Amino acid sequence: MFDEPAVVVAPRLLGAVLTHESDEGPVSVRITEVEAYLGVGIDPGSHSFRGRTPRNSVMFGEPGHLYTYFTYGMHTCANIVCSPEGESSALLLRAGEIVGGADVARRRRGEQVPARDLARGPARLTVALGIRLSQNGAALFEPPFSVTPASVPAPFLSGPRVGVSGDGGSDAFPWRFWIADDPTVSAYRKSVPRRRKPGPTVS
Repeated sequence: MFDEPAVVVAPRLLGAVLTHESDEGPVSVRITEVEAYLGVGIDPGSHSFRGRTPRNSVMFGEPGHLYTYFTYGMHTCANIVCSPEGESSALLLRAGEIVGGADVARRRRGEQVPARDLARGPARLTVALGIRLSQNGAALFEPPFSVTPASVPAPFLSGPRVGVSGDGGSDAFPWRFWIADDPTVSAYRKSVPRRRKPGPTVS
């Protein structure tokens, strides 16, 4: 299922159900939005663009495994490794609909959070599922994970990725894929270049 490039796998993954079993109980998410990232020298937005490092080494491994990383000093994001071993493409899980274990997801996310927001966004999705940074490299077809493919293909749209600084023009990498008109899909935000602080004036 995952042994092809991420841009090929992405539409097929939409509508699939990812389940994670923990001590608190199972939580299942129907995947509604993903972003594809390709490999070395191809995709400047990818963690593997400049080659293999200790941080991204899982991306170069077997397809169908989790690649997790910490971002903004506070959030864990989860990706699924795609392509044959060595090619380092992956799919970022951006959003989904909780279809099982909603009570557990609400305890993790907050009792007052609207249903559509429980897994709407990559950090929220990992919290709702209970995915931990330490599960980097975990196989998705072995306990405590399982993946159930969508029974029928979901109608989808594609467009630029969210907040990716290496993408250049807004249409340069239209590798975000989402189920059309699904309320759980996250809001699009264009990358904003960081401004450099002005240096001291030399006279």
